[in-house]
Amino acid sequence: MAGHLTAGPELLDYVRDMSLKDDEILKDLRNETAGMPVLQAMLVMPEEAQFLALLVRMTGASSVIEVGTFTGYSSLCMARALPANGRVVTCDISERWTRIATRYWQRAGVADRIDLRLGDAAQTLPQLLSEHGPGSFDLAFVDADKANYRRYYEDVLALLRPGGSVVLDNTLFFGRVVDPTAQDPDTDAIREINRLLRDDDRVDISMLAVADGITIARKKT
Repeated sequence: MAGHLTAGPELLDYVRDMSLKDDEILKDLRNETAGMPVLQAMLVMPEEAQFLALLVRMTGASSVIEVGTFTGYSSLCMARALPANGRVVTCDISERWTRIATRYWQRAGVADRIDLRLGDAAQTLPQLLSEHGPGSFDLAFVDADKANYRRYYEDVLALLRPGGSVVLDNTLFFGRVVDPTAQDPDTDAIREINRLLRDDDRVDISMLAVADGITIARKKT
């Protein structure tokens, strides 16, 4: 049985060269975000955002909930994959970073498909449940503050229809999840959500060792 590859820079460049469907808008957004060195690690990898867009298309999703917008890269990719009447509802607390997102959504011609909700997602998600009712979304993507992952997971699971999926980012958290000396609150929160997903009979899951770790959980019918 083949072992797991370590994706060094050369191999990662090859993967991107062979599979990444890129364009000027996405490159410009990545470059602008890269100009914020302290925060650029918050940007999803381009191949991960393309994977999310593929999931939207493969599942036929028309309604997506996103927790954690930042500069809007993943929102943009998912919105492009939606049908014309589809929508992404994306939640974030930062007006500063989402102003950048809005510019690129408009430039890409998908701003009408994206509903930005500014505020604490711990409050926004229950509001969405009241507005739309349970089972009203097809797909969810969670990439926000790690301490609240468990709460976000429970909230989006209620919003997902049976057969819908939630994708959680950073579930390997820079490899810190297997480092016994890493006892910080964020790492502990990721370990907690990983255990919950493993033991949760409400979903089928797969954890992928790509990017910073991605776990997909499909809500059982």
